[in-house]
Amino acid sequence: MSLKKINTVLAAAFILFILWFGSEFILSPETTAPGFGLPSWPSGDGGGFLVVKGVRDVVMALVLGVLLVTGQRRALGWALLVEALAAYGDMANVLAHHGSVAIAFGIHCLTATLMVVNGLLIMRETRKVAAAPAVIAPQPA
Repeated sequence: MSLKKINTVLAAAFILFILWFGSEFILSPETTAPGFGLPSWPSGDGGGFLVVKGVRDVVMALVLGVLLVTGQRRALGWALLVEALAAYGDMANVLAHHGSVAIAFGIHCLTATLMVVNGLLIMRETRKVAAAPAVIAPQPA
């Protein structure tokens, strides 16, 4: 299997995973929240923040999906690199609020790191290689 196909499959997997996870936070934040890694359910009307997280994830997945479907591979690589920051931020949020260390590293950090790897592989795949200058052989006298 070519590197381009592997990168495409990985990017598609991230898109589907982020879309699924975001949709779960929108449709059922109460049952999805424990999987995020924070230690307790928000008090008062704090559940709305989980829906915000779900909307964020769905939009992030759609951005990646549009770039993949339209063949904008270099932009897809950049978007994966930038969107990985959200997953690293989620990891930091879970750790800062004394949430599950296993989820912080096993889900958020791992996802972010895999997104960075996939983004870098796509960037490498799409880099332009400079043409070597033509060497002109000296003419015999």
